[in-house]
Amino acid sequence: MKFLSKIFVLCLVLISLTEIKAQNVNQKIEKVKVFGNCTMCKQTIESAGSDPNISLVIWDPGTKIATITYDDTKTSLSAILKKIAKSGYSNEKYKAKDSDYKKLPLCCQY
Repeated sequence: MKFLSKIFVLCLVLISLTEIKAQNVNQKIEKVKVFGNCTMCKQTIESAGSDPNISLVIWDPGTKIATITYDDTKTSLSAILKKIAKSGYSNEKYKAKDSDYKKLPLCCQY
């Protein structure tokens, strides 16, 4: 009986691992320079580029590098970077419009 229960638990673990791996098949991770200054910038950059179940942006104010994790079947790196630029923060690929940049608080204008 103990042998059967161990096999059952092992099967459950393997099924769980297979499901987790299947969920991450389309996941891409990119690192991109995004210009900004402070923790307010961090909040704005991360919220502009993050979308539940689609993308997650983590920005480091010290290095000015954003780590972007996204599902490439639902969005693209370019689409995420355009959203960040639209929020006023230029990045490696897209420059923020002056009108969007000027809306940033003074401490966030780099």
